[in-house]
Amino acid sequence: MVAQLSIAEPYDDCVLSKMAGADNEVPVQNIRKTCQEKVHKAKQEGVTSGAITKRFLAEKQTQWNRHSITAHKQNYILPYTHSNKVNRAPYAFQSDWADELKSYEAKFQLSIKVPLTTNPLFTDTGSLYVGFTLQSWWQLYAGEISAPFRETNYQPEVFYLTATNWHPFGGSTGVMVGIEHQSNGRTQLLSRSWNRVYTSFLFEKDNFALSLRPWYRLKEDEKEDPNESEGDDNPDIEKYMGHFELRSAYRWNDHEFSIMGRNNLRSDNFGAVELGWSFPLMGHLKGFVQYFNGYGESLVDYNHNTERVGVGILLTDLL
Repeated sequence: MVAQLSIAEPYDDCVLSKMAGADNEVPVQNIRKTCQEKVHKAKQEGVTSGAITKRFLAEKQTQWNRHSITAHKQNYILPYTHSNKVNRAPYAFQSDWADELKSYEAKFQLSIKVPLTTNPLFTDTGSLYVGFTLQSWWQLYAGEISAPFRETNYQPEVFYLTATNWHPFGGSTGVMVGIEHQSNGRTQLLSRSWNRVYTSFLFEKDNFALSLRPWYRLKEDEKEDPNESEGDDNPDIEKYMGHFELRSAYRWNDHEFSIMGRNNLRSDNFGAVELGWSFPLMGHLKGFVQYFNGYGESLVDYNHNTERVGVGILLTDLL
């Protein structure tokens, strides 16, 4: 059962949600009574369903279909992106290959999740998931060096999501707790990776959603020699990536606007901002424009300040 972030879903959605996660022995009249009480309570408190709740209720219709894949984060393809400053330093040891890197390249992200629990876990809206996100930066236009994938990041994670009974400003809230690994799958001098445990505090109201995601990095042993495979590949990554991420999204008609920000909250003020805009294009597809400025767009660039603009196609949105 997918955990919705609001107890204020419409009556029909509530019944469908409860029946999807209920045992066969649970009488239908009990489910109907529970939903009637929840909807009445929500109306009394002035709480309304938000965009995140509506997304999860829609996902619930197909998540157990073996022929369907459920989106986790955004899924998009940007055939053209342009960076103001190519980071050639990490590839300097590979002869003159880095000299041929272009400032324009393709970028894409694929992100999916799979529920691990069919019944509510710990709370009446709690669920456990496994997720996987892949991001890749492809030197599509660098034919002189066989158009390589310059950098690919892999991010598997396990997380628990549940709603809470706190409804500030007439909205709804939820909590996500998880552990994740992020790596670029390289070895030795090009290897970058780290492990984190995190908590996300979620808020939604109508078509607005907000997420505050602090994390704690799991420490690794220091490397005695940079050429060794074992040990910390990037001991100073927190200096540039910080300890938290703030993200929000707003949907207006068929347009969606998003912003992500992070900062290390130190005097050197390292951080990043990412803006996104999706808009109707054709059928199920949406156009997508993305802007990034700061550190850590990719793992190999975690300590490199870059500004990038990309345009392309969005397959699944945040809300």
